[in-house]
Amino acid sequence: MRESKPLDYFLLTILALIWASAFFNIKIATYSYGPLTIAFLRIFFGAIPVIILCYIKKIKIEAFSKDWHWFAAIGIINLVIPFFLIAYGVQKVQSNLAAILMATTPLSASLMAHFFTKNEKINLMRALGVLIGFSGIVFLFSDDILINENNFFSAILILCGSTFYVIGGLLTLKISSKKNENVTASILIWGTIVLLPISLLIEQPWNLSPRIDSTLSLIYLGIFSTGIAWLLRFYILKHNGLVFQAQVAYLIPIFGVILGFLILNEAITSKAVISLIAVIIGIYIVKKGSKIKLV
Repeated sequence: MRESKPLDYFLLTILALIWASAFFNIKIATYSYGPLTIAFLRIFFGAIPVIILCYIKKIKIEAFSKDWHWFAAIGIINLVIPFFLIAYGVQKVQSNLAAILMATTPLSASLMAHFFTKNEKINLMRALGVLIGFSGIVFLFSDDILINENNFFSAILILCGSTFYVIGGLLTLKISSKKNENVTASILIWGTIVLLPISLLIEQPWNLSPRIDSTLSLIYLGIFSTGIAWLLRFYILKHNGLVFQAQVAYLIPIFGVILGFLILNEAITSKAVISLIAVIIGIYIVKKGSKIKLV
């Protein structure tokens, strides 16, 4: 990998902003759309730029190849379920809270990788990072302003959504030899196929009278926060590697909290700030611990 340049850090920051902006846009989308419709249209619009890129680069999309069952499973676990859970949860919680809760993904990944991979075993430093990070989340749940009896279940659903992201990531290792663009296009196609009949049957979106801001947010979620963000991620991974790209985990919750305050005027409590700091420190320690090899 080449040495990182200012442009690379700029692109990493843009990627973090795009992913962080998803949370307040999901909140705005919930003003008019149900969680199933949000998940479906986000995946549908997200598939468009990825499929176009595959066509331009002449990359074969293997959504219906002999490995279709892997693409379908990953599409359901890594897209359909978390997108639905997050959209459902954000209906009753602030978007900045969702950003902090979703930031636990690297912490959950560290725990699951210990049990389900051969070369990602947990060590003392990684265990410390996980403990600090999740202690911050436990502390966050004591914030009655952000989490109370009315939205406690919604907050848990968002945490579950982050866990499904991790499970989907582990499943992706089964087809890691395939091109990233092909895998992403294929799982987006399967996510669209699965959610289309479910959203039509349950939420009947044709009966809606959506607000313009909700519709624009939904289109943004698909094209930018899903499709273009994934393509930008591919570019950073190719030119700078996984370690560099993983730094986005530090920026997303920070930007998510700031954007929620600026766009939606959401409250930033002292407990939220302490929890955010604890999660970021936890992620940092986990990533540092990943460089330590067990004898």
